[in-house]
Amino acid sequence: MYQYDHYDQTLVDQRVAQFRGQVRRYLAGELSDDEFRPLRLMNGLYLQTHAYMLRIAVPYGVLASRQLRMLAHIARTYDRGYGHFTTRQNIQFNWPELERVPDILADLASVQMHAIQTSGNCIRNVTSDPLAGVADDELEDPRPWCEIIRQWSTLHPEFSFLPRKFKIAVSASKQDRAAVQVHDIGLYLVRGADGEVGFRVLVGGGLGRTPMIGQTIREFLPKQHLLSYLEAILRVYNQEGRRDNLYKSRIKILVKALGAAEFGRRVEVEWAQIRDSALQLEPAEIERIRAFFAAPAYAADAAADASFDAHLAADAAFATWVRRNVAGHRVAGYRNVFVSLKPFGRPPGDISAGQMEALADLADRYAGGKVHSTFTQNLLLTDVRQADVYPLWQALAALDLATPTIGTLADIIACPGLDYCSLANAESISVAKSLHARFDELDYLYDLGDLRLNISGCMNSCAHQHVGAIGILGVDKSGEQWYQITLGGSSGNVASLGDVIGPSVRHEDVADTIARVLEVYLEQREPDEPFLDTYRRIGMAPFKARVYGVPAKGRAGKEAAAHV
Repeated sequence: MYQYDHYDQTLVDQRVAQFRGQVRRYLAGELSDDEFRPLRLMNGLYLQTHAYMLRIAVPYGVLASRQLRMLAHIARTYDRGYGHFTTRQNIQFNWPELERVPDILADLASVQMHAIQTSGNCIRNVTSDPLAGVADDELEDPRPWCEIIRQWSTLHPEFSFLPRKFKIAVSASKQDRAAVQVHDIGLYLVRGADGEVGFRVLVGGGLGRTPMIGQTIREFLPKQHLLSYLEAILRVYNQEGRRDNLYKSRIKILVKALGAAEFGRRVEVEWAQIRDSALQLEPAEIERIRAFFAAPAYAADAAADASFDAHLAADAAFATWVRRNVAGHRVAGYRNVFVSLKPFGRPPGDISAGQMEALADLADRYAGGKVHSTFTQNLLLTDVRQADVYPLWQALAALDLATPTIGTLADIIACPGLDYCSLANAESISVAKSLHARFDELDYLYDLGDLRLNISGCMNSCAHQHVGAIGILGVDKSGEQWYQITLGGSSGNVASLGDVIGPSVRHEDVADTIARVLEVYLEQREPDEPFLDTYRRIGMAPFKARVYGVPAKGRAGKEAAAHV
């Protein structure tokens, strides 16, 4: 992973000192609330319902074990003993005291971390495939390109005050695991007609109040022109994006207003002026960054291990966990292990200080000292020798980090909702708990297969409910919490936005509503057909009829659920 040089460290240290002075002045009454607000947002500090919330950047989701230990220290010393991983691959702390935030930032800086550009109208944390560098379907490692973008965009003087926040995602795999098409800019590494690798460029994706799927404006961009082309896109947006209406300020609104073709034309005009400027990436610089992501020295005899298969045959619980939580690796004899942050009845994405410290130790022992965060609010250990998967599973199980439900209905993505967020209309965590309580039979979950369920407490869509196969959105009705249900969303290769099934339902009726939806799926699916494919084949009508017209049957309790 990338290591700071003298300039990086100086920049981050100076930002800590600067913010320390700003906090001191605010607490002394020398800065008003309005003056302090943009200063704290530049450092990732939000004022939530009950306390401040600090969002810490995890560039493209990669953490060193020493950084994870520092996050554990922060959770224990400055917060309430836990942190919350988000769909931006970042981590949030929900209870820091304002006067101690500069100390948190100083501790972060000591391990090459910060909270810069995790909020505000700027270019946010660049995200990528959590399996970047180790995926068996990958064209090349996208992380060097994420790092190049990160360095270019950090404190970029022209793009520090954009019309609205701005998000970029990069993927290089056949399967999109980075939700590229719902970002302001999406980049796919592709092979061109001449065999060279470059980028397919999408713009105008995003969720929130006006969800949209990104549109391609360039089928192939040579690598050396990446930064100049991104700069051209940002310039067009910065100049022409709306600043008069908060809800119409994202680049997706501008792309829709102009049309993708016209927006692309304007980008090309802007790009022609800077294409051959100093922004052009030299091969030596690309290789310098790429060297930070060099693969480890894999053991030549790793594939010869027979213990992994023996444990699969002898231990049914281990075999079950492997089927859901272990992914293939590009090198024979190695595996990638997903660490579940979704134990039944617990807030999705939360992890305690003790779990973080223990996981850092496991990363050092089994995964080259690295931990990856995912946009599905889980963690990942890569480069695990297959001989080590069994003892790693035992250790994770002892830490309550091995719930075997990755990719299932129980692997819920949820924002903090009304429990913490001042923007929320409704609770998210309690809905997730009610669904966990209703659908906790593993055999039933496995029979449902891959099924993404996302819950957001407001229209800001931090949990990406628009692209969940089942999406749940909290809405306020005269002070009461109601929930709108959508079906058919996906952030995968064939991205789609969910369709609203009908009128919203009460908090206490959400689990029953989902049960009725699943009844229809189980009745209508073809052999081995995933939920999303069934929905796309049969449409909304059967689901709507069951939810609003016919009482649920056979699924009154968990016992019945296992037999449907």
